[in-house]
Amino acid sequence: MTHEEYVLGVDSGGSGLRAALHVARGARRSEPVRSVGLTRSADLTRSAGPVRTGPRGVDAGHFLEHLLPMARALLEQAGGGRITAVAIGAAGLATLGDDLRAELPSALEQALGVRRTALAADAVTAYMGALGDRPGAVVAAGTGMIAIGTDLTAWRRADGWGHLLGDCGGGAWIGRAGLEAAMRAHDGRRGGSKALLARATERFGPVTGLPGQLYPRTDRPAALASFAPDVAGCAPEDPVAHGVLRDAARHIAEAAAAVCPRAEPGEVSLTGGLFKLGPPLLAPLYEELAEQLPYARRVPAAGDPLDGALRIAVDIAADRLRLPHDARMLCVHGPGDR
Repeated sequence: MTHEEYVLGVDSGGSGLRAALHVARGARRSEPVRSVGLTRSADLTRSAGPVRTGPRGVDAGHFLEHLLPMARALLEQAGGGRITAVAIGAAGLATLGDDLRAELPSALEQALGVRRTALAADAVTAYMGALGDRPGAVVAAGTGMIAIGTDLTAWRRADGWGHLLGDCGGGAWIGRAGLEAAMRAHDGRRGGSKALLARATERFGPVTGLPGQLYPRTDRPAALASFAPDVAGCAPEDPVAHGVLRDAARHIAEAAAAVCPRAEPGEVSLTGGLFKLGPPLLAPLYEELAEQLPYARRVPAAGDPLDGALRIAVDIAADRLRLPHDARMLCVHGPGDR
């Protein structure tokens, strides 16, 4: 049985939790988090399921019901040891995180002996995974879309307001715009696309049944986003689909420009499943980024939000976190931090 000390990174989103360990001692700032002592448990991640949301926001008790068995299983797979620091990136933390902030630090200290806990919005862990602790902006896009930026003194965010109020350019936005074009073609209105109508019929059946299929669904954003690849598939030959993706690119670049610091040369990175749509979205997006952010350098994301959580955990264990603390975006709990 080893007495190794570890840190734990956690990524919590709509599909559940992912968690990973990393060796705490001896980790250098420049060292990639995947290079030393990393243990993942893909099976536990897939089986976790999403965390409930209750009257106080994200349910801390339910969160712990998922996390503690995962943490203990990871330690067992690693051959034993102890967890000294935990960093959690949670969707909804900024607006729905009161219960997590009130309960998790003390509960993790009591259950696992954790001395320091960082609670971060998932956009922050996406930022850390993509750029580390360098100034710049990160766009995280999948079903939704949010941009976050920092000059290392404060955070700025743009969009991420959900599919009813924003997430402009995200997967649900693209899918909804594509389905609207399909409905226009069905009705014979201007702005319709016969190609998108054919794709919508293939995917959902007769489009007159779409309202009954989509409106009652609790996962409506994901259902809308499922049509985004069809829009991308039509874009090379269909001007309406191409226009949808060009508008999406403009919205994404506008969000990045709103948060990227201008005072010093910064970097811009893209992360998330939306960008797997490939050239039909990326080509106009790169053009928009070059036009709207000429002062920033586009760089590939170094890692994902789980990597970002691990990096934060390593840094708080060594008391060297450079990212700005914020009551809702990133807070650290432990000796000297309470």
